[in-house]
Amino acid sequence: MNTRQLLIATLFTCITASVNASNHHDTLLIKNGTLLTMQTDGVDRPESDLLIRDNQIVQIGKNISAPGARVINAAGKFVLPGFVDTHSHLWVTTLRGQFRNQDGQFFPVSNRLGQLMQPEDIAIAMYSGALELLQGGITTSGDFFDNIHGPAWGDAGIKALQRSGIRAIMYYGGPDKTTQKPIDLNHLVTLVTDKQQRVQPGLAWRLPRDLLNQQNWAMRKQEYQFARTHQLPIQVHVSGDAEAMFNALIAGNYLHRSVVVVHATDATPAQLTALQNAGGSLALTPVSEQRVGYGVTRLDHFAAVTRQGLGIDGNALAGSGDMFASLRLAALTLSGATRDETRPHPRQLLELVTRRAADALGLGEITGTLEPGKRADIQIINPQALNMSGFGGGDPAAFIVYSARPENVETVIVDGKLIKDQGKMQGIDMAELLLQARQSAQRLLARAQTRED
Repeated sequence: MNTRQLLIATLFTCITASVNASNHHDTLLIKNGTLLTMQTDGVDRPESDLLIRDNQIVQIGKNISAPGARVINAAGKFVLPGFVDTHSHLWVTTLRGQFRNQDGQFFPVSNRLGQLMQPEDIAIAMYSGALELLQGGITTSGDFFDNIHGPAWGDAGIKALQRSGIRAIMYYGGPDKTTQKPIDLNHLVTLVTDKQQRVQPGLAWRLPRDLLNQQNWAMRKQEYQFARTHQLPIQVHVSGDAEAMFNALIAGNYLHRSVVVVHATDATPAQLTALQNAGGSLALTPVSEQRVGYGVTRLDHFAAVTRQGLGIDGNALAGSGDMFASLRLAALTLSGATRDETRPHPRQLLELVTRRAADALGLGEITGTLEPGKRADIQIINPQALNMSGFGGGDPAAFIVYSARPENVETVIVDGKLIKDQGKMQGIDMAELLLQARQSAQRLLARAQTRED
């Protein structure tokens, strides 16, 4: 083990000292909760139990008996599938506060600081970012890791996701956004393992900036074919020259069920129809898309695409890893733009961050709903807080969408393991974690200042 690997290992030892011992129980029994299963029938199950063995949901019903199980009392609480973040960039987590609109635009700042990040910086950024998602009920993330300067950076990223406890696809990208440098396919293939693993690799693909550059296209095509050959999921941004980029995907026959198109804010009906016909997916990130000026994310514009979900797009860019905030922005943008208070239906919004989002990432058979046979990726929301006070009953979907916040998520379970219990993250030395994140961010800014001097 070299010095850099030892540093990363030591970092994780400090901040995950007891996680494995504290959060693993072979059998968990959630009792008397209001279950929003998010199945297609849309039927909730009040005062119901849910039984978990190992990493799966095995039974849902009333008065379930499971001797020896760890019991979680969910009376008066809402039990949902964990949220699915369809698109993020967790490596930017420790750049928080550096995106200052006019004097700190996202792309120049992230490009400048990203190239100075070392593997140990990647490790703490992605680890702390993933924990922030988990803390707010996000149990799955599609992480577009487009700052891999070499194998050590890629290894640091995937290990950070694995250690956090989150379910994820780590879309493996290149060292920058110029598209001139190839993705390290030789290293990526070493990460292709058992499809049952909680963290899986994918391809963070980019189209040539110059869409007429045939030499660049040859490199990009090789990457695409590699992913298809190895049955890896693919994400690709459609932003900047969005119409031309989307048309290039269509013309090159690159749309496919394994492909998630990201940020198609200005997509035309014809382009969205082509994506739908190909069986591809759409990832919308309302907070970041409006933050960087891609346009207003109106859900009605994308109704033609069945497989779609919402994403965070980087905790630092969005401000925080808060899916509730994304839900509210998406809702208010549509109702305001259409001048129609009845739109959208809150239940449909919850579907966008659970069942439909899981399907968009190709994980619909694993997660996204509460039903026997699915992996136990679950959040429990406790409404006993001032910001959720005053609910007298009825459909809880609007109550959750418009009132809940990450701190109301009391319990988080991923793959059958307790990640957050009674409001506390398990096995995490939070003070040490925050210190490591702050020191990494400070070192990064110091490097940048040294280079400028």
